[in-house]
Amino acid sequence: MIAGRRQGDGFLGGRSEHTYHPAWWVPGGHAQTLWAKFFRRHRPLHARRERWSTRDGDFVDVYRIDADPRAPRLVLLHGLEGTVRSHYVGGFFREARRRGWGAELLIFRGCGDEPNIAPRFYHSGETADLAFVMDRIRDEYPAAPLALAGVSLGGNVLLKYLGEVGEGVCDYVAAAAAISVPFDLERGARFIGRGFSRIYDRHFLQSLRRKALDKLSRYPKLFDRAALLRAANIYEFDDAVTAPVHGFTDAHDYYSRSSSITFLDRIRVPTLLLSAVDDPFLPAEVLDEVRSIGASNHALQLEFTPHGGHVGFVAGRVPWRPFYYAEWRACEFIASRLGTFELNLFPSFP
Repeated sequence: MIAGRRQGDGFLGGRSEHTYHPAWWVPGGHAQTLWAKFFRRHRPLHARRERWSTRDGDFVDVYRIDADPRAPRLVLLHGLEGTVRSHYVGGFFREARRRGWGAELLIFRGCGDEPNIAPRFYHSGETADLAFVMDRIRDEYPAAPLALAGVSLGGNVLLKYLGEVGEGVCDYVAAAAAISVPFDLERGARFIGRGFSRIYDRHFLQSLRRKALDKLSRYPKLFDRAALLRAANIYEFDDAVTAPVHGFTDAHDYYSRSSSITFLDRIRVPTLLLSAVDDPFLPAEVLDEVRSIGASNHALQLEFTPHGGHVGFVAGRVPWRPFYYAEWRACEFIASRLGTFELNLFPSFP
């Protein structure tokens, strides 16, 4: 069994009848993390891209799959430096299509095939673009219940957004799921800079620095170039670039005001939090704190598995038939909430 069912508290944080069984041939958090990124096969993604003009004169790209106008729609947020080609995107879109849902993937500014126009980037606490996308989807599909899924950084954005709006979205958002969230950004940024996890830190830094230098060539006074070139890790990059560009005092201020852990107690939409204790992007103590918060917020369902890595959750008995649990579990959780939501909100629909 890949995803079995049982009664009782089978997870370290939260009650659930679902269990995750990590693939024996992908042992450990790092292997789970790297397998999903480098060895997962990518089938063609049949989604159309639309470019939406934003209120500040910029744009965001949104990838979409169609469905019946009354069918549920899944809004997906990717992780740090993610793209439409990120390994989990195809998994989510295929799950949505299999269930008859429509779907949208919001590409954060600067993560598309073309750089965005405005003198800014995306970051872990930026929720305005998500709110803009949600409003537009509601206008286009007024009879469709909406669901949200966020991965890593996108999960942090999602949870912060839900905490900010509180009960204000309960009449149109049925459920949400957040996978491998760096709930405490500062502790996550410092943790990823240690030991073997530094390979992830350097990978992200290289990509972010390249984009920042390109942006600086068009906006020479946007931030201190020398500080960017001195940055040796993600923390120092956020201190040199992310914070000053987006109105924060420094990296500490940015992390403090953007970490989703401080917004969890305000979430009112049924929300799944799926994380692994061996996630190499986050110290396990942070999950202990999230568990404490979740104990007093019944909207949150915590499933913290001992293994799974960062956006890994590779399962399956044999290497040539892997099963990627995270997208399936997120959509299964959402589907379990849709029936009651649709019955209460749309009683006249067949």
